Amino acid sequence: MNKWLAAILFTLLMISLPNTLNAYPGMQAQSKQATQSTLERINILPQPFPIALVDFTNAIGQQVNFGHYKGKVIVVNLWATWCPPCVRELPALHRLNQTLNNEQFVLLPISIDADSNVVNPFLADLGLSAFESHFDPKQQLRDVFPLDTIPATFILNEQGELVAYVRSYVDWDDENTIDYLNQFLTNDKKAQ
Repeated sequence: MNKWLAAILFTLLMISLPNTLNAYPGMQAQSKQATQSTLERINILPQPFPIALVDFTNAIGQQVNFGHYKGKVIVVNLWATWCPPCVRELPALHRLNQTLNNEQFVLLPISIDADSNVVNPFLADLGLSAFESHFDPKQQLRDVFPLDTIPATFILNEQGELVAYVRSYVDWDDENTIDYLNQFLTNDKKAQ
Protein backbone atom coordinates (compact mmCIF):
# COMPACT_ATOMS: atom_id res chain seq x y z
CA MET A 1 0.00 0.00 0.00
CA ASN A 2 2.85 2.37 0.76
CA LYS A 3 4.30 1.72 -2.73
CA TRP A 4 1.01 2.84 -4.35
CA LEU A 5 0.84 5.92 -2.19
CA ALA A 6 4.48 6.74 -2.96
CA ALA A 7 3.86 6.30 -6.73
CA ILE A 8 0.81 8.56 -6.63
CA LEU A 9 2.67 11.23 -4.64
CA PHE A 10 5.65 11.03 -7.00
CA THR A 11 3.35 11.41 -10.03
CA LEU A 12 1.57 14.39 -8.48
CA LEU A 13 4.92 15.98 -7.63
CA MET A 14 6.20 15.54 -11.21
CA ILE A 15 3.02 17.02 -12.68
CA SER A 16 3.16 20.04 -10.39
CA LEU A 17 6.83 20.84 -11.11
CA PRO A 18 7.59 23.06 -14.10
CA ASN A 19 8.82 21.04 -17.04
CA THR A 20 12.54 21.65 -16.72
CA LEU A 21 13.67 18.14 -17.54
CA ASN A 22 15.37 18.04 -20.95
CA ALA A 23 14.61 21.73 -21.36
CA TYR A 24 17.08 23.25 -23.77
CA PRO A 25 16.45 25.63 -26.65
CA GLY A 26 14.14 24.05 -29.17
CA MET A 27 12.94 21.37 -26.76
CA GLN A 28 10.01 23.38 -25.43
CA ALA A 29 6.60 22.83 -26.92
CA GLN A 30 6.06 25.21 -29.80
CA SER A 31 2.86 27.18 -29.87
CA LYS A 32 1.04 26.89 -33.16
CA GLN A 33 0.60 30.25 -34.79
CA ALA A 34 -2.35 30.96 -37.02
CA THR A 35 -1.49 30.39 -40.65
CA GLN A 36 -1.43 33.66 -42.51
CA SER A 37 -3.22 33.96 -45.80
CA THR A 38 -0.97 34.43 -48.81
CA LEU A 39 -3.43 37.13 -49.89
CA GLU A 40 -1.74 39.28 -47.24
CA ARG A 41 1.34 39.37 -49.49
CA ILE A 42 -0.54 41.48 -52.03
CA ASN A 43 0.52 45.12 -51.92
CA ILE A 44 -2.27 47.61 -52.52
CA LEU A 45 -1.09 50.91 -53.97
CA PRO A 46 -2.15 54.10 -52.18
CA GLN A 47 -3.57 55.37 -55.47
CA PRO A 48 -4.08 53.84 -58.92
CA PHE A 49 -1.08 54.04 -61.24
CA PRO A 50 -1.61 54.40 -64.99
CA ILE A 51 0.32 51.94 -67.14
CA ALA A 52 1.25 51.97 -70.81
CA LEU A 53 -0.59 49.70 -73.22
CA VAL A 54 1.91 47.07 -74.31
CA ASP A 55 0.94 44.30 -76.71
CA PHE A 56 1.10 40.61 -75.90
CA THR A 57 -0.48 37.60 -77.59
CA ASN A 58 -3.76 36.07 -76.48
CA ALA A 59 -4.46 32.33 -76.37
CA ILE A 60 -5.50 32.23 -80.05
CA GLY A 61 -2.48 34.16 -81.33
CA GLN A 62 -3.94 37.68 -81.67
CA GLN A 63 -2.11 40.79 -80.48
CA VAL A 64 -3.95 42.36 -77.52
CA ASN A 65 -3.24 44.78 -74.69
CA PHE A 66 -4.92 45.63 -71.41
CA GLY A 67 -7.14 48.20 -73.14
CA HIS A 68 -9.11 45.27 -74.62
CA TYR A 69 -10.33 44.41 -71.12
CA LYS A 70 -11.30 47.87 -69.83
CA GLY A 71 -14.40 47.84 -67.67
CA LYS A 72 -13.25 44.71 -65.82
CA VAL A 73 -10.82 44.13 -62.99
CA ILE A 74 -7.82 42.47 -64.65
CA VAL A 75 -5.74 39.92 -62.75
CA VAL A 76 -2.46 39.57 -64.67
CA ASN A 77 -0.31 36.61 -63.66
CA LEU A 78 3.17 36.41 -65.17
CA TRP A 79 4.63 32.92 -65.17
CA ALA A 80 6.96 30.51 -67.00
CA THR A 81 7.22 26.74 -67.44
CA TRP A 82 10.71 26.71 -65.89
CA CYS A 83 9.53 28.41 -62.67
CA PRO A 84 8.50 25.85 -59.96
CA PRO A 85 6.44 28.32 -57.84
CA CYS A 86 4.65 29.41 -61.02
CA VAL A 87 3.78 25.83 -61.89
CA ARG A 88 2.57 25.26 -58.32
CA GLU A 89 0.23 28.26 -58.68
CA LEU A 90 -1.30 27.28 -62.06
CA PRO A 91 -3.95 24.76 -60.88
CA ALA A 92 -5.30 27.24 -58.33
CA LEU A 93 -5.36 29.98 -60.97
CA HIS A 94 -7.32 27.66 -63.24
CA ARG A 95 -9.87 27.01 -60.47
CA LEU A 96 -10.05 30.74 -59.70
CA ASN A 97 -10.76 31.49 -63.35
CA GLN A 98 -13.68 29.06 -63.26
CA THR A 99 -15.24 30.88 -60.29
CA LEU A 100 -14.70 34.50 -61.37
CA ASN A 101 -17.67 36.46 -62.72
CA ASN A 102 -16.46 37.07 -66.30
CA GLU A 103 -18.57 40.22 -66.56
CA GLN A 104 -16.56 41.79 -63.74
CA PHE A 105 -13.15 40.12 -63.88
CA VAL A 106 -10.68 38.73 -66.36
CA LEU A 107 -7.73 36.51 -65.45
CA LEU A 108 -4.79 36.90 -67.81
CA PRO A 109 -2.07 34.35 -67.15
CA ILE A 110 0.81 35.40 -69.40
CA SER A 111 3.74 33.09 -70.06
CA ILE A 112 7.09 34.80 -70.51
CA ASP A 113 8.70 31.65 -71.91
CA ALA A 114 11.01 32.52 -74.82
CA ASP A 115 9.45 29.69 -76.83
CA SER A 116 5.68 30.00 -76.56
CA ASN A 117 5.28 26.68 -78.43
CA VAL A 118 6.25 24.78 -75.27
CA VAL A 119 3.46 26.27 -73.15
CA ASN A 120 0.33 24.43 -74.34
CA PRO A 121 1.98 20.96 -74.35
CA PHE A 122 3.35 21.76 -70.88
CA LEU A 123 -0.12 22.70 -69.64
CA ALA A 124 -1.57 19.54 -71.19
CA ASP A 125 1.03 17.45 -69.32
CA LEU A 126 -0.14 19.09 -66.10
CA GLY A 127 -3.77 18.20 -66.88
CA LEU A 128 -4.55 21.86 -67.57
CA SER A 129 -5.21 21.77 -71.30
CA ALA A 130 -8.36 23.90 -70.77
CA PHE A 131 -6.28 26.61 -69.05
CA GLU A 132 -5.74 29.39 -71.57
CA SER A 133 -2.47 31.21 -71.22
CA HIS A 134 -1.45 34.36 -73.04
CA PHE A 135 2.11 34.85 -74.26
CA ASP A 136 4.89 37.43 -74.11
CA PRO A 137 7.94 35.56 -75.46
CA LYS A 138 9.87 38.81 -76.14
CA GLN A 139 9.03 40.02 -72.64
CA GLN A 140 7.67 43.32 -73.89
CA LEU A 141 5.65 43.62 -70.68
CA ARG A 142 8.89 44.56 -68.91
CA ASP A 143 8.04 48.08 -70.08
CA VAL A 144 5.22 48.15 -67.51
CA PHE A 145 6.01 45.36 -65.02
CA PRO A 146 9.27 44.14 -63.51
CA LEU A 147 9.90 40.60 -64.77
CA ASP A 148 12.89 39.72 -62.60
CA THR A 149 10.74 37.82 -60.07
CA ILE A 150 7.98 35.43 -61.03
CA PRO A 151 5.36 34.37 -60.34
CA ALA A 152 4.06 37.89 -60.17
CA THR A 153 0.49 39.06 -60.18
CA PHE A 154 -0.62 42.57 -61.03
CA ILE A 155 -4.19 43.74 -60.47
CA LEU A 156 -5.60 46.47 -62.69
CA ASN A 157 -8.80 48.35 -61.94
CA GLU A 158 -11.64 48.78 -64.43
CA GLN A 159 -9.85 51.76 -65.98
CA GLY A 160 -6.74 49.66 -66.62
CA GLU A 161 -4.69 51.27 -63.84
CA LEU A 162 -2.40 49.27 -61.56
CA VAL A 163 -3.94 49.05 -58.08
CA ALA A 164 -2.17 46.07 -56.48
CA TYR A 165 0.62 43.59 -57.04
CA VAL A 166 2.42 40.64 -55.53
CA ARG A 167 5.75 39.23 -56.64
CA SER A 168 5.43 35.82 -55.06
CA TYR A 169 3.33 32.68 -55.02
CA VAL A 170 -0.27 33.16 -53.87
CA ASP A 171 -2.72 30.43 -52.89
CA TRP A 172 -5.63 31.44 -55.11
CA ASP A 173 -7.70 28.64 -53.56
CA ASP A 174 -7.98 30.74 -50.40
CA GLU A 175 -11.67 30.97 -49.48
CA ASN A 176 -11.34 34.77 -49.23
CA THR A 177 -9.96 35.34 -52.74
CA ILE A 178 -13.20 36.44 -54.40
CA ASP A 179 -14.02 38.82 -51.53
CA TYR A 180 -10.48 40.16 -51.73
CA LEU A 181 -10.75 40.83 -55.47
CA ASN A 182 -14.21 42.40 -55.06
CA GLN A 183 -12.62 45.36 -53.27
CA PHE A 184 -11.22 46.50 -56.62
CA LEU A 185 -14.65 46.77 -58.25
CA THR A 186 -16.39 50.12 -58.41
CA ASN A 187 -19.33 50.41 -56.02
CA ASP A 188 -21.98 50.16 -58.74
CA LYS A 189 -20.60 46.76 -59.83
CA LYS A 190 -20.35 45.45 -56.27
CA ALA A 191 -24.11 45.78 -55.86
CA GLN A 192 -24.83 43.49 -58.84
